[in-house]
Amino acid sequence: MVNTSKHTFRASLLLGLMLFLFSCSSYNDMIGPYYKQVSTGNYTEAIKELDKNSLLKKPRNKLLFLMEKGKTSHLVGDYENSNRYFNEADQLLENGMGGAMDAVVGTLVNPMNQVYKGEDFEKFMIHYYKALNYVYLNRTEDAIVEARRISLQSQEQGDKFNNKENRYSKDAFSLMLQGLIYEHDGDVNNAFIAYRNAAEVYLNSKDHTYYGTAMPEGLKKDLLRTADGMGFTAELQRFEGLFNLKYTREKAPEGGELIFFWENGLAPVKQQEEFFFSLIKGSDGGLFFTNVGGTIIIPFNNSYGNSNDFNASSIQSLRATYPKYVARPPFYNTATLSNGTNTANFEKAEDINELAFKTLDQRFLKEMSKVLTRLAVKKAAEYVLRESAKGTGKNGKDNSLLEGLGLGVQLYSLLSEKADTRNWQSLPAHISYTRIPLQKGANTITLNLKGANGSNETKTIEVTGTGKLQFYNYSTLR
Repeated sequence: MVNTSKHTFRASLLLGLMLFLFSCSSYNDMIGPYYKQVSTGNYTEAIKELDKNSLLKKPRNKLLFLMEKGKTSHLVGDYENSNRYFNEADQLLENGMGGAMDAVVGTLVNPMNQVYKGEDFEKFMIHYYKALNYVYLNRTEDAIVEARRISLQSQEQGDKFNNKENRYSKDAFSLMLQGLIYEHDGDVNNAFIAYRNAAEVYLNSKDHTYYGTAMPEGLKKDLLRTADGMGFTAELQRFEGLFNLKYTREKAPEGGELIFFWENGLAPVKQQEEFFFSLIKGSDGGLFFTNVGGTIIIPFNNSYGNSNDFNASSIQSLRATYPKYVARPPFYNTATLSNGTNTANFEKAEDINELAFKTLDQRFLKEMSKVLTRLAVKKAAEYVLRESAKGTGKNGKDNSLLEGLGLGVQLYSLLSEKADTRNWQSLPAHISYTRIPLQKGANTITLNLKGANGSNETKTIEVTGTGKLQFYNYSTLR
């Protein structure tokens, strides 16, 4: 007689293994065709891949979809639609995302199935692209509104972490961008305030370096210049001392100046990392997870009776998953900008690589506690079913159904355990910037790029000097 239960078990195990291997695919793997087109500069094709990607069309991924649509629309110069998508993303964030049922999904399934709520630095980057879009559309008033919203975002971020210096409670680059937008509008007073706020973020940080970015010399000069322009002599002298830099007043270029943002490389991707813990039942029914790194106590308490089945000897280990960032080295490593007379070097203004790695590290204990609580809930359900099956068997009743359910819960726990590997991956790895003078009328500006392998590339743009401050951003996303 064929042992059908044995064959069923083997079939279930094989199917489970197949599903497990599929579940190990990262978010980057699942939308790889889109990111491949982005990295090769085929933005029109990237938009097509984005529009037909079923994963990003799911309601839980709506924020990601909108941010990617906003970014690719910006890359092809469709600034109106770019801001339509970014505004919708903004509205999602303002209205709040998730809710009670979303939290239940995170506890019973995994965070990959929860609503994506965005990384903190991603929210600031929405303002960056929106502000540039408005400037390029000659909608200066809307750009100013966006500049003011940077202040609101900064306050919200500061409140989130109580302005702790060891947390990402401000974004220095966004504050500096705010100053540039105000200066573009001729509002020197608010430009000075924004530059000062940005500079103080650096000054309050160790070695005047904030998340991998040293205070740009351009920011120092902008702060001193606007302090002088407003007649703030005391502030001018104070910052001259802090910067060890003497300000010399210079005549403004007749054609104005160009602020050039160079967006280089691609942001790191998230992959899944695995941790293995032994699960121990405490004397009070609480659960303790131990691994080579020590013991993590989970606030999960329940009574499991006096059975000795639920102990470290019967549960060898549990598999926990957690996201980790993997950097993608950029193709280009240096660049200069020339107007035919002057050559300007770029300074790093935002290190998204560093922000990604550091902010994920900062929330490790909090997020890992959620992971282990989820495993505890699943293990408790499996235990209850197995105990029920034992009780049924002792009474002479068929317990195969309960045993099967217990095995099913165990298999479900294995297959459903998955780290959240989603993030806004078309962001650049770094943003650098420089300021170059313009002559009145036509200007030919040349960007010279140098790769790590010795390759060189040039990009030439035509800019009409109007006497005002202008902006241009260029992406090398590979």
